[in-house]
Amino acid sequence: MTVRTRVKQVVAEGRPGQEFLLKGWARTVRSGKGVTFISLNDGSSLAGIQVVAEPELSNYSEVAGLGTGSAIAVTGLLQESPAAGQALEIKALSVEIVGEADQEYPMQKKRHSFEYLRSIAHLRLRSNTFGAVFRMRSALAQEVHRFFAERGFLYVHTPIITANDCEGAGELFRVTTLDLARPPIANGEVDFSGDFFGRATGLTVSGQLEGELFAQAFSDVYTFGPTFRAENSNTARHAAEFWMIEPEMAFADLTDDADLAEAFLKRLCSFALNGCQEDMAFFDAQIEKGLTERIEAVANASFARMDYGEAIERLEKAPVSFEFPVRWGLDLQSEHERYLTEKVVGGPVFIVNYPKDIKAFYMRMNDDGKTVAAMDLLVPKVGEIIGGSQREERLDRLTQRMIDCGIDPEGLSWYLDTRRWGSTPHAGFGLGFERLLMYLTGMENIRDVIPFPRTPRHAEF
Repeated sequence: MTVRTRVKQVVAEGRPGQEFLLKGWARTVRSGKGVTFISLNDGSSLAGIQVVAEPELSNYSEVAGLGTGSAIAVTGLLQESPAAGQALEIKALSVEIVGEADQEYPMQKKRHSFEYLRSIAHLRLRSNTFGAVFRMRSALAQEVHRFFAERGFLYVHTPIITANDCEGAGELFRVTTLDLARPPIANGEVDFSGDFFGRATGLTVSGQLEGELFAQAFSDVYTFGPTFRAENSNTARHAAEFWMIEPEMAFADLTDDADLAEAFLKRLCSFALNGCQEDMAFFDAQIEKGLTERIEAVANASFARMDYGEAIERLEKAPVSFEFPVRWGLDLQSEHERYLTEKVVGGPVFIVNYPKDIKAFYMRMNDDGKTVAAMDLLVPKVGEIIGGSQREERLDRLTQRMIDCGIDPEGLSWYLDTRRWGSTPHAGFGLGFERLLMYLTGMENIRDVIPFPRTPRHAEF
């Protein structure tokens, strides 16, 4: 019995004269005088392979009438192709029609707008663009795990349901079994004591706090999983469900954190260029001209480091007008970040030591009492791509910082315990996986780099 072979393997390793069994979907079907050409793709590669079917087939009339999108199984001989566009093709010995597609199949045209394809997210996966996107997504996810495994990091599965808001922004999706039509009220507020968990819970915005607990036992750890934010934003860079990569290192400071972030991003850039060449060439040709050159520049760059105060001075002296104001104490906007990377540095740059009032409670206070040991990695075109910090390991400082930020220390007593017993300097960062994919593929909307995007008023599947 012939065993199925993937198209990618046939094209890469097959020799003319070999017989193969291929299974996939018909991207195009063209019938002429006495011959039918089928572009067969099984998702393993961008190009697929051409199948040549001739009238000698017992079911040739059915094959010639195939609709685009039909699933077929082809047994045939690999041969050199006399036509331009491909070096090899399959001469069909038999074609089994596994699943027909009629003329209402919505992927008939070769090109559709991304907006239209989002409306048929269950079928857009069969297009060249989204085939390339999700092959890249899979390959990069595996490379993330390889990177950390090679460095001895422990992979931690942090909870999706949580009782804490890591960022303190209050943008959690609520998880509850209460009757929403008649929720119990006590002292003017919803009483969660009778809820499933006996307290208010939500979907996590970050696995960082739990990651810190593990770092205090295993030294180097990382999380890589889904996170959620109930932010009513419809921008091209925001989604309600997204994936985060968050390493955490014990016995580490901000310099160690930046070193890891630089090595990590360079590794992923190099992998995209060398391990996903076919798909990267497609993105360079069809999505963003010059993409490969841009990613190569980052992979080979030496990342600069600049204090927040210096960055503000550079921006204040810039010979351009910004939409958003620039002064010490304000957060940097995308236009400021891009100016710093593209005009001032000419490459990636870490901005470090931000004002404490614009950063989270868990970041370590610097000796000046005004700034914290935070870092943002900025890259050309998009600005911030990684954010991180050295964490505050001193119990008294962290407790006071929580109080100053309006956070009840009792609610995070388990987090404070790690500062009571065996506390160490530690640091970590977060990289949004979808933001990374957008950067490496040139895709401009986060909805187009995640399989089934969750955005305000959109949750069809």
